[in-house]
Amino acid sequence: MADKKNNPGNFPGGNFGSKPGNKPGVPGKPKFNSYWIIGIILLAMIGLQFLGSGKNLKEIDSNSFFQILKQGDVEKIIIVNKEKVEIYIKPERLSDARYEDVKSNKSNSMLGQAVPQYYFTIISQDVFVGELNRVMNELPADNRPSYTTLTRRNYMGEIMLWVIPFLLIMGIWIYMLRRMGGGGGGGAGNIFSVGKSKAQIFDKETSVKVDFHDVAGLEEAKVEIREIVEFLKNPKKYTDLGGKIPKGALLVGPPGTGKTLLAKAVAGEASVPFFSMSGSDFVEMFVGVGASRVRDLFKQAKEKAPCIVFIDEIDAVGRARGRNPNFGSNDERENTLNQLLTEMDGFGSNSGVIILAATNRADVLDKALLRAGRFDRQIHVELPDLNERRAIFEVHIKPIKVNKTVDVDFLAKQTPGFSGADIANVCNESALIAARQNKKTVEKQDFLDAVDRIIGGLEKKNKIIKEEEKRTIAFHEAGHATISWLCEHANPLVKVTIIPRGRALGAAWYLPEERQITTTEQLLDEMCATLGGRASEDVTFGRISTGALNDLERVTKQAYAMISYFGMSDKIGNLSFYDSSGQQEYAFNKPYSEKTAEAIDDEVKSLIDIQYERAKDILKKNKKGLKQLADILLEKEVIFSDDLEVIFGKRQWTKSEELTKKVEKKAKKDKPTEA
Repeated sequence: MADKKNNPGNFPGGNFGSKPGNKPGVPGKPKFNSYWIIGIILLAMIGLQFLGSGKNLKEIDSNSFFQILKQGDVEKIIIVNKEKVEIYIKPERLSDARYEDVKSNKSNSMLGQAVPQYYFTIISQDVFVGELNRVMNELPADNRPSYTTLTRRNYMGEIMLWVIPFLLIMGIWIYMLRRMGGGGGGGAGNIFSVGKSKAQIFDKETSVKVDFHDVAGLEEAKVEIREIVEFLKNPKKYTDLGGKIPKGALLVGPPGTGKTLLAKAVAGEASVPFFSMSGSDFVEMFVGVGASRVRDLFKQAKEKAPCIVFIDEIDAVGRARGRNPNFGSNDERENTLNQLLTEMDGFGSNSGVIILAATNRADVLDKALLRAGRFDRQIHVELPDLNERRAIFEVHIKPIKVNKTVDVDFLAKQTPGFSGADIANVCNESALIAARQNKKTVEKQDFLDAVDRIIGGLEKKNKIIKEEEKRTIAFHEAGHATISWLCEHANPLVKVTIIPRGRALGAAWYLPEERQITTTEQLLDEMCATLGGRASEDVTFGRISTGALNDLERVTKQAYAMISYFGMSDKIGNLSFYDSSGQQEYAFNKPYSEKTAEAIDDEVKSLIDIQYERAKDILKKNKKGLKQLADILLEKEVIFSDDLEVIFGKRQWTKSEELTKKVEKKAKKDKPTEA
């Protein structure tokens, strides 16, 4: 039960009605807003206008007026602004029954002045006065009322006529400025805060629940990041030896590897203020806004030094200068980068402010940004290996009700090449799949289905496919499976399916070997296995289809990489035209001649043709096994490595690997222990 003393309003949690920036547990007070003043003035003006024109007058026509006039009941007539006639009835006549409807106006007066009882509108003052004089001449002299003309101005109405359009235009202008400047809310002060920093500040009052224990794997990266946090907590340990804190650290790695998560952990671990923002927050449509925000960010950071500034996706603003595809003479992004370079290591001192940045496009960053003194360290955050994937699975499985049969080591082996974000997605998808099937716990098969869902897409079992097309798909996928099983360096098969997934009509899952370098033989075997689907169609049906589009795309890119990047061609030689710096991104010419380009094209075509013929030869020699495999696929729609082992026997390379492991295991067992 919540404590009433520390729980305002007696709501669970004690923070009901609180706003960011207020102390925990204290209800947020409404902030003063300048729009309130404008609203009060408008309401007052409208109220005065209605009060000023709120006389209880009854409108009549001219015939009724002249009838009252002939009866001698009119005391006074006032013609207002040549268009309105106000009629005052004699006070002693108001007691008559015929004036019952305006009797209340007798005592209704403003500032002690008499109030008219009737009014009507005229078209022409001259015509009305002429008719009035004619009727009055017929009346006795003592019953003739006086009449006067009056010009009456409605000052409040005229003021509102000018003020309301002005306020409306000003309101639209303020709204547009706030929309363009990105000032979300908080009153009219945001009109002039376009050039202010949008950094989110985490300090002692703002708790971040992520720390280094939540970052699985990335041990080398955590060592360097932890050192920066330690320096801020205990600088004397380093300064006594003459060391200086690095001014900046750049986290580089593929998407989803945990760069932003590592920065969140720094915010949770460090006991100093932490500024967090994205590189795109500096870029706006207004000229000079980016540079202004950089200045404001570092001004705030210097006031709170020592502190850490984290800029996520810094490539949005740190792209190399002079290579802008817009070819603008005055690029706003370059001005922002120049200001950032000056603030990080310019003429002025910037002590106590450490810059952390993250990007997956380090090749496009400006060299001046990467030099020592700005980003002293580049921390590479790579895709996790087997042990790191196991640790990441253990972190993300904690909140999930997992069946006892689930083996984390098995899941780690089934997800090579997965990033930390992919593994988190696998765990979440597995829980959703289990819930969809009304299970109490998440089982091993749910995790495997989640992996398939992420890699291949959602199954489309209701997709209408003709029998002939289904047979073509079955032989296509059987061709991939056969050649991958019979080639030494091809990735071992896990599963093949002809159930459509995503945009694919069929799919095959392999378990690639985790290696750091790849030989020519390995690349050629993988290329041959990729061409196995097209080759199987050619060998079996004597015709080809469009189903091999993805295979051909992968093979073509791989062949061009082998020839022009890795130097794996005798004709081209040991040359590489790969640009790791990214400087040729917007170049108009290639780094080689037309003759060399023709030679590369010829080598690529020759390489692919050789592997295609090789794939056809393998399938012709194993045509019986290919047909058996395709028939099983047509019957079951899904086959596994066990089915291939029944048809083609155990892979001989797997046998040699198992024999080697047994020999090594026996040698370790027989090794004498030291006394």
